[in-house]
Amino acid sequence: MADKIATRQAYGEVLVELGLSCLDIVVLDGDLSKSTMTTHFESSCGSRFFNIGIAEQNLFGVAAGLAASGKTVFASTFAMFAAGRAYEIIRNSIGYTGLNVKICATHAGITVGEDGGSHQAIEDLALMRVIPGMTVLNPADAVSAKALIREAAEMKGPVYVRLGRLAVPVVYDQADMIKIGKARCLREGNDYTIIATGIMVNEALIAADQLAETGMAIRVIDMHTIKPIDIEAIIGAATETGGIVTAEEHSVIGGLGSAVAEVTSSFAPCRIERVGIKDVFGESGKPEELMVKFGLSHREIIKAIKALQGQAL
Repeated sequence: MADKIATRQAYGEVLVELGLSCLDIVVLDGDLSKSTMTTHFESSCGSRFFNIGIAEQNLFGVAAGLAASGKTVFASTFAMFAAGRAYEIIRNSIGYTGLNVKICATHAGITVGEDGGSHQAIEDLALMRVIPGMTVLNPADAVSAKALIREAAEMKGPVYVRLGRLAVPVVYDQADMIKIGKARCLREGNDYTIIATGIMVNEALIAADQLAETGMAIRVIDMHTIKPIDIEAIIGAATETGGIVTAEEHSVIGGLGSAVAEVTSSFAPCRIERVGIKDVFGESGKPEELMVKFGLSHREIIKAIKALQGQAL
């Protein structure tokens, strides 16, 4: 059984590592440091931690100011408050100016659970990827979260990192190479491809393993970088396999599925099935039960592969 670690926990740990090695890093939070895990940075590098309070628009305005003065800024709150409440500030004060702010938003998706539909950000990838110049990351596990955040700290410009509340299985080894903009192929296969992101990567691996028992060779790609998306990996999947299933803990409108379809429509048209949240809001419930109710499971991915098979007949 794989270890389970929340990506927000990995964020808190890597922040300390980065903060101790680089004195130009500052961290801001919106009075949620125990939930976003920036409290670890506060304990280790307290003079460079700022609690802006429950004022998310001001949080990102301050982040922009600090970045304009030469700091590398990590700014955190829940994904609903970052991508939602503070969107205009992120767009105009950070995106438009190209400032060096890393927006590390936790508690994304329906796996926030009992907090309910008002707090379950299922639109954030769509909102962030449409901002010009914004890099958008959605790590699958704790190992990839740390690797991607380390790289984000080294690059200049705005980055949105989607992080989760729920502890999820670790799918990567510490030695695996994980690079921004370069998708990872986790299973080889030429029958069909599953392109997944975030917590759906583990579900994709389960689906591929179960389909392998029926003789099918399924390619599984972790598309941890939503923008800039790995066009080469998508074209390969479209031209070398019988079709693509995308899987995301996000609306099927505007997120990974849409991004993949944009690429295939321009370069390599193919059949696509999208597994995600079907244009509805979330609701309160246990994360595992919500995953099943909203069709975010390996079972739904297998159904989507079967649908592609049916189209092939």
